[in-house]
Amino acid sequence: MKTWLLIAVLAVGTVLMKTIGPVLAGGRRPPAPLTRVIALVAPALISALIVTGTFTTGARHLVIDARAAGLAVGAIALWFRVPAVLAMLIAAVVCALLRFMA
Repeated sequence: MKTWLLIAVLAVGTVLMKTIGPVLAGGRRPPAPLTRVIALVAPALISALIVTGTFTTGARHLVIDARAAGLAVGAIALWFRVPAVLAMLIAAVVCALLRFMA
């Protein structure tokens, strides 16, 4: 639950920063290198949270379980250009089935 709350807070914070930044800059555009970095911050942060939530339990233990299988299936679905919502649903179903069978 804490992970999802953190993801939601970071997503809202990212949107606010992207919105407030240009307003405070007075309509001036930031330099091109900075714009490219800003565009990559949110995906990198979300990816880090997903990997951390998938492969760890507690503070220092690496775990390969149903979550990893769901993530792999979801990534493969995205590779084949399945819509993101459907890929997440497929990943969740695979994860749930593996947990049910265990």
